[in-house]
Amino acid sequence: MADGAEDPGRPDVPGQPPEPGPDEEQARQRQEDPGTGEQPDGDSGARLRADRGQRTEPDQREEDDRGYDDLRRALGRRVYNNFYGTVDASGAAFGFGTARTPGLAPGSVEPEEIDRTLAYYLAPQPCFEEALGKLGAEHIVVLAGEDSIGRGAGAFALLRKIMGDGAGLRSLSPANSLAELTASSALKAGQAYVILDYVGEMNVDAVQAFEIRRLSEELHRKRSYLVITAPESARRRLALVDCCVPWTAPDPLALFHHCVDRLPAAALPAQDATELLDLVGELRRPADVVAAATALTDGADAALEVLRDSERELVRNWFGNEPTAGDLLPLAALAFLEGIPERNFEKASVSLGIHVRDWEQTGEGPVAEPEAAGTLRGVTFEQTRARWKERATGLVRTQRRPGPGQDSSRSERRIVFASPRVRELVIGELHDLYGYELWYPLRQWLSQLSGVGDLDVRTEVARGVALLARHALAEVDENLLQAWAGGLADQRVTTALTLQFMCEDGNLAPQALTIAMRWADNKGPERAVTTAMALTGTLGSLYRLQALNWLWFLANRGERMAFAARRSVVLLLQSAEQEPGRAVFTLRYMRTLITNTAQRSRARGNALLMTVRLLEADRLEGPGPLAAALLRDTADSTSHLGSLWASVLLSAYRRRAVVALCRTLVALRDDPSAAAAVRNLGEVMRRDMRPQQWEGLRNNLSNALNHPEYAIPGTHDLARVLLGSLSGRPMVRRRPAASPSAPAPALSSVPSARGGRSK
Repeated sequence: MADGAEDPGRPDVPGQPPEPGPDEEQARQRQEDPGTGEQPDGDSGARLRADRGQRTEPDQREEDDRGYDDLRRALGRRVYNNFYGTVDASGAAFGFGTARTPGLAPGSVEPEEIDRTLAYYLAPQPCFEEALGKLGAEHIVVLAGEDSIGRGAGAFALLRKIMGDGAGLRSLSPANSLAELTASSALKAGQAYVILDYVGEMNVDAVQAFEIRRLSEELHRKRSYLVITAPESARRRLALVDCCVPWTAPDPLALFHHCVDRLPAAALPAQDATELLDLVGELRRPADVVAAATALTDGADAALEVLRDSERELVRNWFGNEPTAGDLLPLAALAFLEGIPERNFEKASVSLGIHVRDWEQTGEGPVAEPEAAGTLRGVTFEQTRARWKERATGLVRTQRRPGPGQDSSRSERRIVFASPRVRELVIGELHDLYGYELWYPLRQWLSQLSGVGDLDVRTEVARGVALLARHALAEVDENLLQAWAGGLADQRVTTALTLQFMCEDGNLAPQALTIAMRWADNKGPERAVTTAMALTGTLGSLYRLQALNWLWFLANRGERMAFAARRSVVLLLQSAEQEPGRAVFTLRYMRTLITNTAQRSRARGNALLMTVRLLEADRLEGPGPLAAALLRDTADSTSHLGSLWASVLLSAYRRRAVVALCRTLVALRDDPSAAAAVRNLGEVMRRDMRPQQWEGLRNNLSNALNHPEYAIPGTHDLARVLLGSLSGRPMVRRRPAASPSAPAPALSSVPSARGGRSK
C-alpha cells in the first residue's frame, strides 16, 4: 500500500471491545444510517438550543448529514465537472483531480513527464551548479525561493543530471515528515525522490538538524537522492539552513533565445523585435517566457498578443480609472458570485453595500473625505441591469442558461466574466489596491454568504475565496477558513469546497492539505468533521494516501467524527469511478486495513463498518450501486471487492452485505459481460471463505432473492454463476425462455457443498 511512499503508520486505538452481536449491530445501524430513523427536517439541526447554548448530539448528526448531502451534490454536479483553471501555461487544468504539474500528486513521475517538463529548460546559474554539488555530496538539497520561478523543473533537472537520462523518480507528499522518512521503509535503494512545495512538519516539535543529518546518511547509504522545493522562508529554518540553496529564475532573455533555438524558425520583422524583446525582459516566470517563445512559431503578432496580455491590461486600466463605489462594489461582488441568476446577484450586491454602510457607521476605521475619488461613503446602487455594459466594458457579459437539472425553458440571465482569468485578475487588483475599508466589510459579507442555504452561492463563494488565497493565503486562512471550519454545516461545506478549489493551483495544493490536516486533531469535533469533508474530492485525489490515513484516524475517534470519516471514504470512492487507479487504491487500502486489524478489536469493527458502507454505496452520478459499476468497468477491482465482501459476510454486518450483493446482481442482470465479472468475484470470495461459510451464504442469498424487489429475471442467473464459482463448480448462465414477466427460477438447482441439491 503505497502512494509515493510506504504507509507511515496510523495511530492505534486503545482497547479491544468484543465485536458487536446482532442486537448491538442493529442498534448501531440505526445510529449510523440516516434514513433508518426520523428524517432530518433540513433546518433544526443547524440551530442552537436556547436553554443550553449548544446543539444536541441528534442535532449535530442531522446537521452533518445535511452537510454531506450538499457536499455530495457539489462533488457530483459542480466541482466534478466545472473546476476553473487559469488559462496560461502554468496552471490550466480541466477535470476532476487533474494534477497539472508533474510530481504534484505523490507517486511515480514517468520519464516522459520529465522530458516534457525539461523540453525548454535552461539551468539558472550559479545556483544550479551549487545545488548539484550539494546534492552529490549530501544526497539531499532544498531549493528555496519564490513561487513560479522554476523550482520544480530545477528539481527534475538536478535528479536527471545525477541519475541519468531516461530515469524516472518518485514524488513524496509535501506533508511527509522528514524525520520519519529515515525511520520508515519509504526510502528505497537507488531511487530519486522529490518533494514539491514542502510545507514543513505537522508535529509540534520542528524537525531537528540531527534528523536531517540522519536522513542524509540514510540516503547516502542507499545511494538515493532527494530534492525538496520550498518557499523562501525555508532558509530561515535552522535545521534546513545547511541544505538550502537560494533558487532564482533564469534570465528571461537568455531563456527566450534558448527556446527559440529549439523551435521552428519564424520570421520576426525588425519593427516588432524591439518591442517583443523589451516585453520578454520584463517577465518573471519562466513559464511565461516559454509561452511567448512557443507563440512566436505562429508569428510575431501571436507572440506580442501573449506578451501584451490584453486581459491584464484591460483589468488594470479599469481600476486605474478609479471606479466609484457604485461601480466597484458590484464588480467585487461578482468576483465571488459569478454565474448565479441575476436576480439573486443583485440582492447579494445590495447586501454587500449594506455591510459597507454598517462598517462606516461604526467608525472602526479612518473616515475618508466624502468627495474623495474612489471612496466608499454615500454608496448607492442602481439596479438598472442595462448599466452593466457601461460599468465594466470588456470585463463582464451576460448569458442565459438554466440551473443544474433544469431544461432550457428555465434559463435565466446570469452575469459572468469575459473569461475565468479575468475573474482572477479582478480579485488580484482588489487585493493589491484596496485596504481595510473594503476588505473588512467584504469578509463579513463572505462569512454571511458562507452559511446560506443556496449551494450554488456557496460554491461560487468557495471558488472566489480560493482565487483570493493565491494572493493572500494567510488572510484567507486566519480570517475566513478557521472560523467557517468550526461553524455550522453550510459553512463547513463552503470551507471544504474552498480547499478543493485551492488544489487547482499547484502552489496552493500542499497548503490546502496542511490546513485540512491541522484541524483533524484537538481542534474540536466540528473542525475534525470539516477535515473529513475536505479530504474528499480533488484534495483526496491528489494526496490519496494521506487522505485515507487521516480518515482512518478519524474513524477511530468519537462517533461523530467516525461517522464523517466513513461518509468521506465513500465519497472518495464514488468520485473515483472514472479513475480506475484511484478506485483500486481505495479498495486495496480498505482490504489492507481489515487484514492488519486484530480479530474482535474495535479497530476491526470500524474497518468492517466502513467497508460495508462502501459496498452499499450508490454511484455519485447516475443510478445503481457503485460496486456494480466498478465490477463492470474496472477489472482490477474484482479481487479487492471479493475479498472485502467475504470479510463483511463473516462479520456482524452479514445481513447488510447480502443486501448489497443482491442490489449489485440486480444492477448487472442486463449486462451480457457481467457473468465473467461475477464468476471472478465468486472465485475470490471462495479463497477467503470455508465451505461451511459459503454454504451459509448460499442459503442467505437464496432467501434474500425471494424478496419481490430482487426477484427479477436475470438476477437469479447471475446468483447461480456466483454460487457456482463459490462451490468450485462452473455454472453456465441461462436465460429463461419465458417472458420478462414470468417469475424467476428458484436457486434450488444450485449444487450444494455436498454435491446434492439444496432443499
